[in-house]
Amino acid sequence: MVKIITRKSLGTQNVYDIGVSSDHNFVMKNGLIASNCFNKSHSTAYAYVTYQTAYLKANYKLEYMAALLTANSGDTDKVQKYIASCPSLDIEIDPPDINVSQVDFTPLAKNILFGFSAVRNVGQNAIACILEARNEGGSFKSLADFCDRVDLRAVNRRALESLIYCGAFDKIESNRHQLIKDLELVYDWAQSRARDRASGQGNLFDFNSGLSNNNTANNKASKAFETAPKANPVPDLPQPEKLRKEKELLGFYVSDHPLKSIQQTARYLAPINLTQFGQQKEGMMFCVVVMLNGVKKVMTKKGNEPMAILQIEDLTAPSEAVVFPKSYQRISSLLQVDSRLIIWGKIELKDDKRQFIVEDAEQVETVQLVMLELSSQQTADIQELNRVRTILKEHSGDREKAKVPVIGIVQALNSRQAVLLGRQFWVQDSISAFQALNNAGFPTELKQLTGT
Repeated sequence: MVKIITRKSLGTQNVYDIGVSSDHNFVMKNGLIASNCFNKSHSTAYAYVTYQTAYLKANYKLEYMAALLTANSGDTDKVQKYIASCPSLDIEIDPPDINVSQVDFTPLAKNILFGFSAVRNVGQNAIACILEARNEGGSFKSLADFCDRVDLRAVNRRALESLIYCGAFDKIESNRHQLIKDLELVYDWAQSRARDRASGQGNLFDFNSGLSNNNTANNKASKAFETAPKANPVPDLPQPEKLRKEKELLGFYVSDHPLKSIQQTARYLAPINLTQFGQQKEGMMFCVVVMLNGVKKVMTKKGNEPMAILQIEDLTAPSEAVVFPKSYQRISSLLQVDSRLIIWGKIELKDDKRQFIVEDAEQVETVQLVMLELSSQQTADIQELNRVRTILKEHSGDREKAKVPVIGIVQALNSRQAVLLGRQFWVQDSISAFQALNNAGFPTELKQLTGT
């Protein structure tokens, strides 16, 4: 390392960043090495930007996260990661709103509102047309009002369906299925009115509105949509179908998440989430509760055994998992896209990359938990623990068939702590284990993972 003896100011000069293909060290005379001699302005600039972003996140977290989501809106994985971090900042993400949303993610009160540009099938021309109509005529009162005021050559039927399915019209009409049925009639009605206006014709409501209100565009629209046709009433879409459409069009579950309803119960069984994979030791066994987003069936290199690559996600992040032939043969029937699964597996390193290897899986709807109540005195009593161990061992049987987890709820003073017992203590028949534990004086209850 060369020691700097003196410095001399050269005033204001152009500064250049030196790019080096291998490293930042340079060989000098007599075998001396100048280490990290690229321009210090490089690191100074990064430090300054780091300070700025940290300050903004700490003091303007809503605006900061909205800008971060907008800047990365083309990267689904990053956006999902940032959305997952919003609850820790007390920020909620709201679905698009036809009367409030702008082009990009927008701070709104204490939440962040999805922008129109994040909705698939809604192009820039359609967005500009919607914003222009809203600015000129105010909030849209109904689907018919919307169709009557926007240019349907820019906002086509496919764009309208996408806006309905992602929840943009929910504040006007929460029944998305009804809106889709109405759209079949309203779209043609609005197109007919647009053709009439283009040819100089009008209708009775436009005429009356014009006489009494100076023919302003806003007052014309105020009566016109009341004459629009409506479909017969229909029930709304099932919640899973609504969320599937939302995920398809926005890339994320926004208004709700299929795993949220079981979040609290699932924590007993799966305290680790997908963002914590990198912190797990190689070979460690654990389980996670996930949505299955994709299944790619492949053959082994020998070409004679099927296996699968899974695309999974939980409430925190998406990830990939591998199912090798032996496990695939046992659980392949469960690997259906959009299903909720609890999967057991371990981390393996391959080419310095971590892989989640799935060894077992169960549908969330079928998972039952045995909840065993224990006092702090009982957990400190070896004889009591041995009694519990003996009962569970009697009901565990074949380890491959013992798929009912046992959770110990330890009561100590004013706190309750849940402890997941090891796989060797899981049971085959939840009802018989439940009865045996209760008969032995250990308060026990059965709980579905779904919470129903």
